[in-house]
Amino acid sequence: MAPLIGWMAGALLVSALLAAGYFVLTTRRIAARAERTVPPAGRFVEAGGNRVHYVDAGEGRPIVFVHGLGGQLHHFRHPTFPLLPGYRLIALDRPGSGYSVRWSQATARLPEQARAVADFIVALGLERPLVVGHSLGGAVALTLALDRPDLVSGVVALAPLTHMEDEVRPEFRALYIKSPLKRWLVAQTTAVPASMKYAAQTLDFVFGPQKWPEDYIVDGGGMLGLRPSHIYATSSDIVAIEQDLGVIEKRYGEIAMPAAAMFGTADRVLDYRRHGLALRDQMPGLDFELVEGQGHMLQFTAAERVAALIERTAARAFG
Repeated sequence: MAPLIGWMAGALLVSALLAAGYFVLTTRRIAARAERTVPPAGRFVEAGGNRVHYVDAGEGRPIVFVHGLGGQLHHFRHPTFPLLPGYRLIALDRPGSGYSVRWSQATARLPEQARAVADFIVALGLERPLVVGHSLGGAVALTLALDRPDLVSGVVALAPLTHMEDEVRPEFRALYIKSPLKRWLVAQTTAVPASMKYAAQTLDFVFGPQKWPEDYIVDGGGMLGLRPSHIYATSSDIVAIEQDLGVIEKRYGEIAMPAAAMFGTADRVLDYRRHGLALRDQMPGLDFELVEGQGHMLQFTAAERVAALIERTAARAFG
């Protein structure tokens, strides 16, 4: 009996190793294709220990764009830049996302992410830019406005994460991985093939009720999410949120600079009542706009409304 049990255990181990090898090779193949399809689009700068990838276009007063969870700089470069002539427009990959690399001791906590954007602003020598953030990037932008008001002139938050949820949403549970080792193993094996398999459903959820643009996969940078480093960073971001957001959400009334926020009433990712109306109630001077029937990806689906809000806030911030 003992030899049989040993043989069965060995067979199971070999099967597990073969399966893991298959997923690793599949992940590498998908990731390589993603990087060929959407290569780096800009420049790199060392900022606070992070290697930050960014694009820089136009001339005038600076506006810095910070993307959301699982995103990258094309979330603004593609739909928003063409609508804002007369400004210097800078979009960055948040460290860990896109082609930016987080420093080795990074925790992904919100104050740390805000500090990374602050270090980026200093590294580029930008004179008190307006900062625009979407979703998790909105939380980062608001935290930056709270922690370093000397560095920025104003803030625009698009469908921002502003308050703690009661629990992790079902759509995000697969990426809520507390163990860094397990997070790394999942990112290197099953996460990328699974993300590719369910990409259409994920995009329907994120963009809904609007249809995601046909050019989103390439021009919107969507392919870049199919890489282990991106999966790992997204999981790290989700896990880290709960460490600080509960404290940060009590401080929004301290923001005295020009500020604006926009939500869609049909947002499936972040409910406008919990995250939008609650923010408005805490910030009496907030320029708050609700867009009827719109979902989460406002910069794509309500681009002209977004550009108008940014220009309106820029006039206040730079005036």
